[in-house]
Amino acid sequence: MDSINPQSFCSSVKEEIASLSFSKEEARSLLSGFTKCNGSFRISGGKETLDLSTESSKIAAMLYKIILGLYSIQCHFGYTRGMGSRKAMRYHVYVPSCQVVLDDIQVDFLKSKIPSSLVKNEKLMVAYLQGAFLASGYVSDARNKNYHLEFSLSDKTYALWLSHLINKALDGNFDSKIVERRKKSVVYFKKGEKISEFLVYLRAQQSCLEFESIRVDRDFANIGNRLRNLDGANTRKKEEAAKTQLAEIEYLLSSSAFSQIQNPKIPILCELRRQNPEASMEMLAELLSEEIGMSVSKSNINHLFRTIHELYKKEIGK
Repeated sequence: MDSINPQSFCSSVKEEIASLSFSKEEARSLLSGFTKCNGSFRISGGKETLDLSTESSKIAAMLYKIILGLYSIQCHFGYTRGMGSRKAMRYHVYVPSCQVVLDDIQVDFLKSKIPSSLVKNEKLMVAYLQGAFLASGYVSDARNKNYHLEFSLSDKTYALWLSHLINKALDGNFDSKIVERRKKSVVYFKKGEKISEFLVYLRAQQSCLEFESIRVDRDFANIGNRLRNLDGANTRKKEEAAKTQLAEIEYLLSSSAFSQIQNPKIPILCELRRQNPEASMEMLAELLSEEIGMSVSKSNINHLFRTIHELYKKEIGK
């Protein structure tokens, strides 16, 4: 899959699912999930019609193929264009004499419970959730920092059933929540790793690879930023420590305190710090080692500066 923009990622996920092949049992479960989430039942002129609508021509073609394959019913295509600036195209699959279809996929628009026979095993659960996602699902692009995957539903009780089904999948691997938003019940989860796992569960492996690739790139970038921030903070900390050391050394040199120092390393270290104000503790350890002809460690340098600091505190406290 080529790199895709944030506006089209969800559509790409759905069209990847729509391109899959399904057994007849899986097709029934998928059609049931889609119809329950996004179907509408109409009676006009004494004739019953089921309207299945989608923004994807590929999904519409998939629905047509499933209905024709399962029931040998010739559906009709139509399209509508949305109002306002967006004016999105919606494709419609009109199913005539649809009661036989609704009975077979066990969809009753007045009832909310998910038919147990259509989700009786893992494959059928996947197919049902694929249909529900194609009809009402949305997943954010990984470029969006606020990862989320959701199902937007009109029926609150059905939302509870769908959330229960999601949380039952893969032995409870998912943990969906429900929130009310603009007269809709939204079933959702937000963790990036859970979204990736759910895309794989829906058999949208290629979309998962795209999602994870962007997440990995972002994680590497974040790690790089964190390391740069840490490096900058450490540098500033060392600079501040060096300034403090120099100030304390200058104060002690201007007093009689240096005459009290018995450790011969300290005067040499003080002079090295004055000559090398930006030197690290490691560098000062190397310089002092060269000066006195014996090995001095970084911890020893820290100890010597603590001695200088204690002497400084004692002097200013007088």
